[in-house]
Amino acid sequence: MTQAQTPTVLLLPGWQNSDPEHWQSRWQALYGYQRLEQHDWQRPLRGDWTARLHEAVMASPQPLVLVAHSLGCILLAWWAAHAPAAATAKVSAALLVAPGDVEQADLREHIPGWAPVAMQPLPFPAVLVGSHNDPYCSHTRAQSFAQAWGAQWVDAGDAGHINTASGLADWPSGHQLLQQLIKDTCHGNNP
Repeated sequence: MTQAQTPTVLLLPGWQNSDPEHWQSRWQALYGYQRLEQHDWQRPLRGDWTARLHEAVMASPQPLVLVAHSLGCILLAWWAAHAPAAATAKVSAALLVAPGDVEQADLREHIPGWAPVAMQPLPFPAVLVGSHNDPYCSHTRAQSFAQAWGAQWVDAGDAGHINTASGLADWPSGHQLLQQLIKDTCHGNNP
């Protein structure tokens, strides 16, 4: 990737969007990253959300690095498993944080229509950050997502759902992971 092809960072929030104090919102304010806006944050429909992501990817003049949180991770995996190669080729890399396990009984009830989770390898380099005490996804399940998606696993310890309630503020260590992923991708090294 040349300097002229510096990737655009596209944030993929999860169910109910990322509130103003969420690290995704703070990164958007601090670094000017773009946010994928969905039509309905409260009642997410997988087909609608997938179509919106596909439109955003295809409309981007620059390569993209996707930064997904919670349901955004599940969206990314589903889209990547079903999108044509010409679309996924526009994505340089992805940072996936605290995937929400939509096959877990309580989430399946609140967010119907998102199971099963796509478990195919992602066609681009990825890093997945998971927590030991995430109420929306067990540590073991998060690791199984990383393995299935071919993502590098990063253990965040006891960080909850890695959201506003986790008290991360600007989450500088997460941003360092993103910057390293971009650097590795730009130099052709898979993380």
